[in-house]
Amino acid sequence: MYLSSARTADHSRPAGRAARRVSATVVTLGLVSLLTDISSEMVSSVLPLYYTSVLGLTMLQTGFLDGLFNGASVFLRLVGAHLADRFQARKYVALAGYGLSAVCKLALPLAGASLPGLSAALAVDRSGKGLRTAPRDALISLSSTPETQGRAFGVHRMMDTAGAFCGPLAAFGLLSAVAVAYDAVFVAGFCMATLGVIVLLLFVRDERGTHHRALPVLRTGLDLLRDRAFRRTCLCVTLLETATISDAFVYLTLQRQDDLAARWFPLLALGTAAPYLLLSLPFGTLADRFGPWRLYLGGHLCFLVLLVLLATAGTGPLVLTVALLLHGTFYAATDAPLMAHTARLLPANARTSGFAVLQSLQALGMFASSLLFGIVYRLAGPRTTLELFAAALLLGLPAAAVLIRKGTTA
Repeated sequence: MYLSSARTADHSRPAGRAARRVSATVVTLGLVSLLTDISSEMVSSVLPLYYTSVLGLTMLQTGFLDGLFNGASVFLRLVGAHLADRFQARKYVALAGYGLSAVCKLALPLAGASLPGLSAALAVDRSGKGLRTAPRDALISLSSTPETQGRAFGVHRMMDTAGAFCGPLAAFGLLSAVAVAYDAVFVAGFCMATLGVIVLLLFVRDERGTHHRALPVLRTGLDLLRDRAFRRTCLCVTLLETATISDAFVYLTLQRQDDLAARWFPLLALGTAAPYLLLSLPFGTLADRFGPWRLYLGGHLCFLVLLVLLATAGTGPLVLTVALLLHGTFYAATDAPLMAHTARLLPANARTSGFAVLQSLQALGMFASSLLFGIVYRLAGPRTTLELFAAALLLGLPAAAVLIRKGTTA
């Protein structure tokens, strides 16, 4: 079969301690992501409150925008991945995506309170993310040995999360200095994103000439999904993403339960970023040793506990602290391990397309989750909504464990 014959396409490297070091490409891409995440988290950390408090949008409208924020990139992601694989242009497809997201930071203040304008700005911004994510992850994977996939992604996610940690701090500092002038946050985010684009352009080198041309995009996707292990991974990831809730709703729930002032809202993301930053590299290393899928399911178990906590535990500093720790641990245990697991299933000459297929299905799951959360929240209220999502995740976890155990070895 296409996949099974191609999984070993990665070139071998010397064994030993040196082989366990991550490449310069991984570190440089980590720096690009650090700068870009400062930009994106400055903006995303204030967007939910900007929607509800400044623009007066309902939770249903917020759910639509948040779903659009996560799901708009699906089709462009596949096209970009095809171009990246076919022309071995992963760097330049990623560069286009980073540049597009940077420019769109300036469109948010221009859109004002217009829902169509905001929708368009967010759709273009997320399309940029869709373009860049799979080529970037393919560059990380292809510059690493099979034995260090988890570690390489862990290092990258650690640096990425350092940016996620600094971004809300920067937003908090700006909002403290200029009250609720959200436009200042958007413009500062544009400047940081532009710096990331410059670093990518000047210092990242693509891996050229080592892999065969990929199949056309539609046939590639179909061929990848014909592989039992990859198909079951995609199914499990989509179902579990639909059963979780977005960062925006986690933070809005905590903010409303504890009645936090607007200027403190961006700091909630720090509570997630801190454990994510500290645990990304250890969890990536554990994924290489014990199997990435076990880490991935364990992360969703943390999210299940988080949902139960939000639904039943009430308010207070302890609940807030534990909730954010669980949220950050969830990301550390799922992000890098999932990419490491998927890299083991994909051939080198179609790895960008494979990542794009998986990440597109993730985005569709996020979109469905946000829409469902907004609708159920409006009809039944916060507690019932959280309980329903917890029940869905409780059912989804054993199903995912069984499917992957039957389809592939973790």
